[in-house]
Amino acid sequence: MARRRKGLPINGVLLLDKPQGLSSNHALQRARRLFQARKAGHTGTLDPMATGLLPVCLGEATKFSAHLLEADKVYRTRIQFGAVTDTGDAEGEVIERQAMPATLDRDAVEAVLERFRGEIEQIPPMYSALKHQGRKLYELARQGETVARAPRRVTIYDMRPLEWEPDGVWLQVRCSKGTYIRTLAEDIGAALGFGAHITALERLETGPFDSEGRLSFEALEAMSDEERLARLLPVDVMLEHLPTLSVTETVARQLLLGQRAAVAGTELAPGATARLYRDKSFLGLVELTAQGEVAPRRLVDTAALDLDPVESRQVSTGGEGQSVGIDSMHPSS
Repeated sequence: MARRRKGLPINGVLLLDKPQGLSSNHALQRARRLFQARKAGHTGTLDPMATGLLPVCLGEATKFSAHLLEADKVYRTRIQFGAVTDTGDAEGEVIERQAMPATLDRDAVEAVLERFRGEIEQIPPMYSALKHQGRKLYELARQGETVARAPRRVTIYDMRPLEWEPDGVWLQVRCSKGTYIRTLAEDIGAALGFGAHITALERLETGPFDSEGRLSFEALEAMSDEERLARLLPVDVMLEHLPTLSVTETVARQLLLGQRAAVAGTELAPGATARLYRDKSFLGLVELTAQGEVAPRRLVDTAALDLDPVESRQVSTGGEGQSVGIDSMHPSS
């Protein structure tokens, strides 16, 4: 007999305002318990010290969370000059202090910032979740170990000062995935000759989401269950950068059964990924093959999205088959 999963079939995306001092995983689990959801996943780790936007995917939305992992990000951070810490932020121990000029030369700082705009190389910090021989780097760092890390290429699309202070500067940074703001601050400090670390970090945007609509735990806990559910965004909200493909019921049946289907009149190029819809119902992601057919890539469990079944069948969802209704499909949002 199949083991029954605990929790409710809650589906959608929560724009969480992560508080300082909480790891991304702890924030995720707290949100999952608040909604009593069966499944949950976040879309990009924030350090415990960091605050701000942490989209949390619930239920069927977890199938598409990788699209936000690949997305560009926007951060607001404060760089403290004159000291280097072992973690690159204010939570670490100061390992080096360097004398600063009596007055911070803004022109000199601006000139250095310009060198770090565009495509740059970063060496990931030891205090990170990257793994070396199966162990996370921060675990090794806490034991006093240091291992060689290969540099990575990232892109700083925009970086501008927001506020100047005698010994630091507030910056807003728009960057590609995989960018370490702590490392960026350390490298800027090294280029200036007097070291640096960050004392504040807030994520303002990730992919299509900005700070508007993000919710704190305090706000969520003050809501009723119905009010919380009403604040969830639909599953397909993370995929709005992809083209759409609307199909007939017959084609939808084929694709939900894991079969390829011929679709006339599509402008998609071979290899392109698109959002699949029947009427207004989001069914998942499909890909156009070199033969001009549409193939299922990652499909939702329509039963989990409460699409009333007329008949149930075993379908391919990019993983185990699910029993779903494919005749009567209602909007998922």
